[in-house]
Amino acid sequence: MDTGDNKESEALREKEWLEIKSSNSWTLFRILGEFVDGFEKLEKIGPCVSLYGSARTKPGTPHYELAEEIAINLVKQGYGVITGAGPGIMEAGNKGAQQSNGKSVGLHIKLDFEPEPNAFVDTKNLISFKYFFVRKVTFVKYSQGFIVMPGGMGTLDELFEAINLVKTYKIAKFPIVLVDSAYWKDLVVWLRNKVYQEYRYIENSDFDLFHVVDSARDAVQIINDFYEKYGLKPNF
Repeated sequence: MDTGDNKESEALREKEWLEIKSSNSWTLFRILGEFVDGFEKLEKIGPCVSLYGSARTKPGTPHYELAEEIAINLVKQGYGVITGAGPGIMEAGNKGAQQSNGKSVGLHIKLDFEPEPNAFVDTKNLISFKYFFVRKVTFVKYSQGFIVMPGGMGTLDELFEAINLVKTYKIAKFPIVLVDSAYWKDLVVWLRNKVYQEYRYIENSDFDLFHVVDSARDAVQIINDFYEKYGLKPNF
């Protein structure tokens, strides 16, 4: 037999669930709005290459300077540069692009350690996101290639997602370039020896989905060579 307290509890649970449903409906609109904003801005910018790497990389360090050089070379070849708009490698990429009079694009998401976009993102090409997954989709759709500098969990997340999307034909094939062979060597060895040879969890052909280089010139050349063969177009 229901008591008054039980009925009150059920009424409260029902109200809470309806509030959740209402909140979810508005969340969908916010998500859609972020997709629309990102797609509309990037489709007007032209061909760009995404540059990934650690937010903790300090100015003046070899990796920072190499990222800046890569961005400068990309601009010379007619590409804009897309980063996550944060510090470190992202700042270096935006700096190289902006100071070379190229398109410096930032897809910013506010984090405790990255509260504001770096100063080298063009204001008109700055897009702010609340949702990581919307930001990641936006990165992939209009990037004509990924150049991946040394980084941590976020960098690895973007790298493996890009490789998996190309492998599973969910997006068009596009070049993925890892820079600094000394940094990436152990990861590639582990993938080959453990994941491929010992367990057969991946295929030998998966190693053809990315390139490892050491110079800005080689990184940009891989992008150029790919599009001389395939042409430029959105990835999906």
